[in-house]
Amino acid sequence: MAEIIDMPKLSDTMSVGTLVKWNIKEGQKVAFGDILAEVETDKATMELSCTVPGTVLKIYAPAGSQLPVGDPICAIGKAGETAPDPKGKPAAPKASAKAPIPETTGIPCVPAAPAANAAPAPQSDASRTSASPYARRMAEKAALNVATLTGTGPGGRVVARDIAAAASAHVSAAPSGPINVAVAPPADGKGIQPDADIPVGGMRATIARRLLESKNTVPHFYLEVEVDAASLMGLRETLNKRLAEQGGETALKLSVNDFILKASAEALRRVPTVNASWAGTSIRQHSAVHLSFGVALEDGLVTPVIRDAHAKSLRDIATDAKTLIGKARSKKLSPAEMSGSTFTVTNLGMYGVTGFFGIINVPNAAILSVGATIKKPVIDANDRIVMGHRMVIGLSGDHRVVDGANGAQFLQALKQILEEPTLILI
Repeated sequence: MAEIIDMPKLSDTMSVGTLVKWNIKEGQKVAFGDILAEVETDKATMELSCTVPGTVLKIYAPAGSQLPVGDPICAIGKAGETAPDPKGKPAAPKASAKAPIPETTGIPCVPAAPAANAAPAPQSDASRTSASPYARRMAEKAALNVATLTGTGPGGRVVARDIAAAASAHVSAAPSGPINVAVAPPADGKGIQPDADIPVGGMRATIARRLLESKNTVPHFYLEVEVDAASLMGLRETLNKRLAEQGGETALKLSVNDFILKASAEALRRVPTVNASWAGTSIRQHSAVHLSFGVALEDGLVTPVIRDAHAKSLRDIATDAKTLIGKARSKKLSPAEMSGSTFTVTNLGMYGVTGFFGIINVPNAAILSVGATIKKPVIDANDRIVMGHRMVIGLSGDHRVVDGANGAQFLQALKQILEEPTLILI
C-alpha cells in the first residue's frame, strides 16, 4: 500500500520547512537510506532520508516550496500503484526562489532559541476542543488558543499543520519594518543592483525573530579590554611552523580564533559565574563549557558548538572547529551541533574590524566579540614608544545573570591568558 511522506520536524523549533532540492523523480525506485530531498529548517539545510522503500508515485510539492510540518511532500509505493490523494491537506504553496549555496565568513550570529515568555493557551475553552496531543503542545509553545482554530483533520480535529499555519499567519501579520520601503529609482537609470523583494527563508526569519527577542528581553551591558597580542601571534607562528614540519601539507593550522576559544574556556574555568543562564526564577550554573562560535552563510547565520571545551586541548579545539566549519560550508550541520551552548565567541578580525559588541546568544549569559590584531605605536614598561600588536575584545553580558564586576573579572582572566598564551598549553 502506498504511503504518503510528510514534511518532517527536523528541529525543536521548526514549524515550516523549505524543499530546497529533490534528489528523486516520479517513477524512480528508492531504497531505505536513499536521500530523497534537501530540506531547509529554521536552523540549517538537512538531508531527508528514505524510510519507505519502493517507487516514487507522486511528488506533491516542487522544489522551493515552503510547507508546514506534517504537509504531504511525496508518495511512495509499488510500481504501477495509484498515488493516494492527500485528503484534508492543503495544497503546496507556490514555489519560491531557490536558496543560494552558502559560504562561511565568520560574522556574529544568534541561533534559534525557545520563546522566553510564551504564555500557554487558556485551558477552559481549549480543553473542550478536539486536538491531537502534539498539536496542543505546539499551540502552547506558539501561545495559540486551539479553541480559536479550525481543524482540518478528521472530524474537524486540530492537527499539527493547523497550528503551524496559524503560527505562520500570526508572524506574517506582525509588523516587522516600515510599511513603505519604496524609494525613487536612480536618475540615470543605473543603480548598484536591481530593485527586488527577496523572500525571507526560514533560517533568516528565525534569526530576525531571535535577535529581536534577545535585544528586547535581555538587559545587555558592555565591557571592553585591549590585549597585547604580540606573544600570542609569536606562539601561533612557532606552533604552525612545527606542525607543518611534522605533517606537511595536511598539517593542522592553528587560527587566532582557535587560541581565543581555548583561552575563553580557561577564563570561564577561573570565573565560572559567566558560564550560566537565566532560568526565570533561578540562575542555572553550568558545569561544562560548551563553546559556540559564529559562522555566517549567505542565507543565514549558524553557531556550531564545541562540546566540553573545558576538557579539550588547543589541538582538539582547533580540530573540532575546522570540522564544524566544514559542515557549515556544506550545510551538513545537525540541529544537535548548533544547540546547547553555554558561551559564544564571535570574531570579525579577519575583516579588519577593530572592535564591536555582539548580541547575546540566548540563553547564554554573555558573548565575546573579537576584533582584528593591529600594529600601532604603544608605550612599553620603560615608557618608550615602540611598535606593538593590539587586539580589542568586547563582552556583551546579560545583567540579570552577570554583574559588571563578574564580567570585568572574566575579561581580566582572558587578557592574562592571551598575553601569556603558553598557559593554555599546560
